[in-house]
Amino acid sequence: MKFQDFISNICPIQNAALGGLPAHLKMAPNERRQLSEGKIKARNPKQAAVLSLFYPDNQEQTRFLLTLRASYKGVHSAQISFPGGKKDKNDTNSEHTALRETYEEVGIEKNKVEIIKQLTPVYIPPSNFLVVPFMGFLKEVPVFTKNNEVETLIEVKLSELLDEKNAIVKNISASYMDNIDIPCFKLNNYIIWGATAMILSDIKYIIKTL
Repeated sequence: MKFQDFISNICPIQNAALGGLPAHLKMAPNERRQLSEGKIKARNPKQAAVLSLFYPDNQEQTRFLLTLRASYKGVHSAQISFPGGKKDKNDTNSEHTALRETYEEVGIEKNKVEIIKQLTPVYIPPSNFLVVPFMGFLKEVPVFTKNNEVETLIEVKLSELLDEKNAIVKNISASYMDNIDIPCFKLNNYIIWGATAMILSDIKYIIKTL
């Protein structure tokens, strides 16, 4: 998708209905499918926020940013996610968290980001986080500066997400599961699953219905 076409759709995106839980469940691992909203609330999840950042590349195509996390001692080590993280006590709201974490992780200043809308929150059972995602955009080609939390920057064309052949099922093992078939996206030759895939499914639903 040309970036100018994406920009021209900002208002329709803002006014569009979210895909919500049905969009999430299309890409949800079985562990998440088994949890009701009541069970999630009873777990008193920790709060976090992420930013799905859209921007033009040098060919004026629309891209969004994912990050491959560095390896560390934790359930989400070396996984693919949006820039973001845990809500800090000094954050005024979830949007503040998403913008602060994006600056810390990939060096994009918050005053350069225009927030489009808040997306459907997604619950992550292994770490007990409730993540609030936001869509935002930059008007120019960004220069990213990653910190030590980020191993690799993954710049994905929006057209790849919208291409149905990139929604697949893959057998996956992680620190908390082994050899499980999970719906996922194959983007830039990376396998995107779990909460990140669920958020992408919400975004895909919105843009596909414009």
